[in-house]
Amino acid sequence: MRKIISIKGMGCQNCVHHVTEALKNLDGVTSVKVSLENNNAVVELNNDIADEAFISVIDEAGYDVVKIEKA
Repeated sequence: MRKIISIKGMGCQNCVHHVTEALKNLDGVTSVKVSLENNNAVVELNNDIADEAFISVIDEAGYDVVKIEKA
């Protein structure tokens, strides 16, 4: 399963690193690719993770989730 998370507030590669590390720590996440250019993260999962979990870890990292789509 893949989810695309649109994120607001990233402005540099350090931001990309923070978001990547936050998402990698979620149970079930197998791959994370964060794009500063597209302001999003493409997350590969081996099980379904509630959107609230993504929102929570990204919020804790200091950024805002705009939307989450299944791809």
